[in-house]
Amino acid sequence: MTIRVLIVDDEPVARRGILRLLRQEPDIEVVGECGDGAAAISAISAHSPDLVFLDVQMPELDGFSVIEAIGGRRMPAVVFVTAFDQHAVRAFDAQAIDYVLKPIDPERFRRALQRARTHLAHPDDGFVRRVSEVLKSIDRGALQRHPTRLAIRSEGRVRLVDIDEVDRIVAAGNYVEIHAGAKQHLLRETMASLESRLDPQRFIRVSRAAIVCIARIREVQPLFNGDFVVLLKNGAQVNGSRRYRVALEVLLR
Repeated sequence: MTIRVLIVDDEPVARRGILRLLRQEPDIEVVGECGDGAAAISAISAHSPDLVFLDVQMPELDGFSVIEAIGGRRMPAVVFVTAFDQHAVRAFDAQAIDYVLKPIDPERFRRALQRARTHLAHPDDGFVRRVSEVLKSIDRGALQRHPTRLAIRSEGRVRLVDIDEVDRIVAAGNYVEIHAGAKQHLLRETMASLESRLDPQRFIRVSRAAIVCIARIREVQPLFNGDFVVLLKNGAQVNGSRRYRVALEVLLR
């Protein structure tokens, strides 16, 4: 069986990388490449590919908008391509076959491709129905909501951590430590990026290296030079810096 593939990514380098990997697969025929969502919609309608490697973040029309425009019943199988783990939750919600992170790991890419082969060889009758149901439930405002879960990728698996369980987040080099009760998870994301995604009514940054859940704060103790310590209800202590103290005091009034 020859699998007809469309590559959609606004980054030429990423498209070339995917194309190079696909050229190593004898059962793959690449029917086209697109650099934006509008072109992807046209190409899917024109070529009816079996499988689309679809970038999540693109200007104007993102990957989810492409699926929405095509519709669940007409949309080919999708493997999402993204630079950010947080899109994994939405990708699975949209019933994507798989997703791969940039920069693309060749072995991970081959596993995603193999999952696509399995899906195409044994189509799931419920796939189209699930996609249609999810798309009906999505509106543009909903896509902008703060995440209710965080996707933690580890050892080839993705663990979904409820945001309600998170009490603090601490910088750890190129990662952040997600503290959820007695458990800790490493997420490859910067503090600034994660802070921008969190609900500011629920989480507050108290230093360059720490974010805390407001509802878990038990006490704030001042230190010298304007710094402070946040005591959480579970007994954890988080150091805060004076740069962030005013925002915390305003919030706790």
